[in-house]
Formats: sequence, C-alpha cells, structure tokens
Amino acid sequence: MNATVPDSLIPYDEIVQEALRAVVGRVLNSVAATQALPGAHHFYITFKTHAPGVDIPQRLIERFPDEMTIVLQHRFWDLKVDDERFSVGLSFGGVPSILTVPFSAITGFHDPAVNFELRFHVTELGEEPGQHDAAENDGDTVVVKPAEDGSNVVSVDFKRKK
Repeated sequence: MNATVPDSLIPYDEIVQEALRAVVGRVLNSVAATQALPGAHHFYITFKTHAPGVDIPQRLIERFPDEMTIVLQHRFWDLKVDDERFSVGLSFGGVPSILTVPFSAITGFHDPAVNFELRFHVTELGEEPGQHDAAENDGDTVVVKPAEDGSNVVSVDFKRKK
C-alpha cells in the first residue's frame, strides 16, 4: 500500500520530536531520583553545544564547537531534571564541570545496554521554531509504507517541500 497524503497544517513531526524528548526527560528524572543507574543501563547523550540554553564551560565549547556527546555511567553527580532541561556534574580530563542542557538541544540519546536509541532534529540558530513551509495540498509530503519484514510496524517519513 502506498498512500499519498496532502501537506499537513499540523506540525506532526515537531510534536513527535517533543514527545520523544519527554521520554529522555522521564528516563533522566528516574535516574535523578536515586542518582544511580539501574543495572547495566548507561546513556550517551549528544547535544548541540551552541543551542540556546546550553551552559557548559568555555573549554568544552572550544573543544566541541558544534556537537558533544556525554556519557552518564559510573562517574556523574548532582543530576537534576526539570520539564525543559537537565544538569549534571561530570569530569573532563580530571576537571569537574556542571553542564546544563535543554532537551531541545539534544540530537541523540542512546542506551547501549538495551540497544535503545533516539535521534532528534535541532532547530538551527537563526531558524524560528514554529515556522513551517506554506501548505501545498496537492503534493506528496508524508509517505506511509508497510514495513518490509511483514510486521504491523508502519514507517512514516515526513518530507518537507523546498
């Protein structure tokens, strides 16, 4: 089945991204409650270092001018989570640092213990969130196709017209 759906005036892709970022927040919040990771779980969190609201030491910005990946595993402290961001203490080259990262800056979340991974789009600097291309109801924008393995999983590909 290959269905063609008109452009949406509802930004479903952004809504889904926001909901998946809430998953990251919920996971981190559960870890913050105990300040320890359960079992073999550990997280690789990748984020844009220049995204609005990111607060990290200048030496880390210089070392990672675009994107940085941190690991929450054995040595982290003071993990705090709210609805918009998290902050955590980590050491880099033996120098303790506190990092504050808004969920909107995260580009990736990976828990290798269970092979769970999320990837996100981050609004680039200067790009206005909430701005969308004008709707053109006569073109292809969302392609829905069944999974090739015959399962009931549906792959949804959001495409923007340029």
